[in-house]
Amino acid sequence: IMPVEVWVGPWKPHRPRGPIAAMYKSPGPTYLLPGATGMNDHDPRMQKGPAFSFGIRHRDSQATSSPGPGYLVPSNITRVGRDGTPVYSVYGRPKDIQPFKTPGPGSYSPENATKTTFYSAPAFSLSARTKLFRNDQTPGPAAYMLPPVLGPRVVNKASAPNVFFGGRSAIGSFYEDLRKTPGPGTYQVVNSGVYKRKAPEYSMTGRNFSPGDTTKKPGPGAHHPERVTFTGTKAPSFSFGIRHSEYTFPLIVDGAD
Repeated sequence: IMPVEVWVGPWKPHRPRGPIAAMYKSPGPTYLLPGATGMNDHDPRMQKGPAFSFGIRHRDSQATSSPGPGYLVPSNITRVGRDGTPVYSVYGRPKDIQPFKTPGPGSYSPENATKTTFYSAPAFSLSARTKLFRNDQTPGPAAYMLPPVLGPRVVNKASAPNVFFGGRSAIGSFYEDLRKTPGPGTYQVVNSGVYKRKAPEYSMTGRNFSPGDTTKKPGPGAHHPERVTFTGTKAPSFSFGIRHSEYTFPLIVDGAD
């Protein structure tokens, strides 16, 4: 059966010159239009209402720049300037001016000037070798190791058979434990106090003291009765006090003659 061609007119299908709405799988190019709300990027075709912004509060203009009554005027300033009261300040003692010290004859060393005033033999000093930058970073002859010629790991030679002495293996020997059962020495001897009458046991503890007063009491030698003088007759004694000022005001008691 041959398909029937439907005549659509003189129009022929061709590639569109630009993207059309049918090529978008999204809701369409209508979302690319500028918005009709807000202040920024508003659609110029739509009517826009008045918009106001909240600015910052400006500083009040100062009509006068005088200090005002809160200005602190020093007490030594008058309407004609500073008063004539002398003012002194406490500073550190300045250092005395040091006079120029003229060098004496012993300050010079004329014996050290012979190398510059007379002809002298060349002198050389021994210093360490300067480290230069190594341009050649290739390994030297000592960087390589020749393969060993002894043992079983010789590269290009046949080696003799090697025999080593190792430990005796328990696998396959006459004392191999095939059943893996514990022997008589695996268990410990049970204490006889478990299944027989057990003797009494005692423990040694520290000595207990009866509670009492453990503070230190003074003995007979702690007292000095010979120093007690207020119970008997005592000769008058005087002490040397401090010298008082002659300008000290005397004590006046009310009612004294």
